[in-house]
Amino acid sequence: MTDPWETDERRALRELARDVVAKEIAPHVEQWETDGELPRELHKTFADAGLLGVSFPEPMGGGGGDAIDSAILSEEIILGGGSGGVVAGLMTHGIAIPHIARNGSPYLVDRYVKPTLAGELIGALAVTEPGGGSDVARIRTRAVRDGDAYVVNGSKTFITSGVRADFVTVAVRTGGEGHGGISLLVVDKGTPGFTVDRRLDKMGWRCSDTAELGFADVRVPVENLVGQENEGFVQIMQQFQSERLGLAVQAYATAQRCVDLTIPWVRERETFGRPLSSRQVVRHRVAEMARKAWVAKATTRAAMAAWQATGAAVLEVSMAKNTACQLCDEVVDDAVQLFGGTGYLRDSEVERHYRDSRILRIGGGTDEIMNEVISKLLPL
Repeated sequence: MTDPWETDERRALRELARDVVAKEIAPHVEQWETDGELPRELHKTFADAGLLGVSFPEPMGGGGGDAIDSAILSEEIILGGGSGGVVAGLMTHGIAIPHIARNGSPYLVDRYVKPTLAGELIGALAVTEPGGGSDVARIRTRAVRDGDAYVVNGSKTFITSGVRADFVTVAVRTGGEGHGGISLLVVDKGTPGFTVDRRLDKMGWRCSDTAELGFADVRVPVENLVGQENEGFVQIMQQFQSERLGLAVQAYATAQRCVDLTIPWVRERETFGRPLSSRQVVRHRVAEMARKAWVAKATTRAAMAAWQATGAAVLEVSMAKNTACQLCDEVVDDAVQLFGGTGYLRDSEVERHYRDSRILRIGGGTDEIMNEVISKLLPL
């Protein structure tokens, strides 16, 4: 059976991505980490190379691929010396526009999806609220219909690309309490009353800007409603599996990158007149790192296959996310340990991966939420 990850087309995609990452990302990551954001032109560069929208339909300006193609791009960004922050900031469209592409009107697709995939606009998704965490059903930001517009009031936090975004797909409450009263509205930057209240300073993903957003009597045209009113919860849930798999991909790619960095280090680094790799305890630790990276990769790809085959695979995806992200944490910790003092320095790549990896067990559903999902699907 042909491996869907190793078709001729996908090998070509991997080679293209590897080349663009080497030229456009790897030499600049440290500066972007300092800047706290990615340059806008990077989106255009990747769009012009045919990489930005690899998993979106061709009529919308995408590459016509699927989640595997998107995963390959994420892999190559990290394996080529990029970071999870680059993936989060550059591929923010992966969470900002799928709801519009799937449920939005032709008007919304033309106005937001196509320009975003062309690298001309940057979008963000705003779901999480202060005090609300991952409980989507408790959203309090309210949108009240007033003639040909919705009037939005509330706040959002932890919004990836919220500082740079030209538009934000916002989860709002248009109906009663609970999941049945939620809708999605697209809000343009510059709309009166819509503000970036605070740029958030983070432990990791430092080149991915993150914001707290405010909405004070923001008037949003009715035509900016995504799909039907009060169906936003279903739309958000439809995309959660993709987001969780994306985080798991970042996890196994980060783990593998740390293995790739550690092997030459332990071969070249000498202590007491011998290379580190000559010591059994070191060789065995590296062997465990490689094993864990492989397990994380195999588990995630198996879950992705199940998801693509069924459209759901909630149990498999939840297990894969927790497995890959926890193993990644263990591998990056081992990498820092083997690099010693050098691994603790800010100019060490493994130090960056150590910080970046920690968000993976939080975003898209924490370990605890994933375990609750898993437990509900078991015959307990």
